Amino acid sequence: MKVAAVLLAAGRSDRFTDGDKLAALLGDLPLGLHAARTLTSLPLDRHIVVTGSGGMAWPDFTVVPNDRRDAGMAKSIALGVSAARRADIDAVLIALADMPFVSVAHLERLVARYRGPDTMVASSDGIFRMPPALFGATWFDTLETLSNDRGARAILEQAEIVLANPAELQDVDRVADLEAAKGRFPE
Repeated sequence: MKVAAVLLAAGRSDRFTDGDKLAALLGDLPLGLHAARTLTSLPLDRHIVVTGSGGMAWPDFTVVPNDRRDAGMAKSIALGVSAARRADIDAVLIALADMPFVSVAHLERLVARYRGPDTMVASSDGIFRMPPALFGATWFDTLETLSNDRGARAILEQAEIVLANPAELQDVDRVADLEAAKGRFPE
C-alpha cells in the first residue's frame, strides 16, 4: 500500500489576530512545522503540503499552492488529494497544520487500519470524528469534489474511528490557544 500524507496549511487563520499562526513560534519551531515533523517521521510514500501565500519553508514536503483560500478547506483537500492521485497513491492521510500535538503513535494506528480502497478512518476524542483521517482511493473522487469550509466533516460521520487522547487532537485557532500550547512546548 502506498500512502501520502496531505498536510493542510492554507487556512486564512481568521480567528488568529496576530499574523500568520502557522509561522508563530511554538517552542523552537513554527507551529505548522510540528505537524509536518510528526508526519515526516512516518515511513510514508509521499508528503504533500497545501499552502496559502507566504514564504514558510516545508522541508521534505511537496508544496501545492492554494490560490483560492477563500474557497475553504474543501479546496485544499481537493488539491492535496489530486496531487496524491498523480503519484499513484492508494490512500491519503489528511492532517491539519494547526494540530501540533498529534503523536506518531496515533498516526500509525490510523494507517494500520487500512483495509483496502474503501477505507475511511477518522480520529476521535470520544465525541467527534475529525482529522487526522485516512481515506482509501475509493474516496478520492468525493474528496476532490467537496465544496465548503467544513472540509470532509460530513463524510467523516461514516468513518470508522480511532480514539485519541482529546489533548492530542487540540488545534490552535487563537492567540490564547498558542499561549496555552507553549506550556507543552517549552522554549
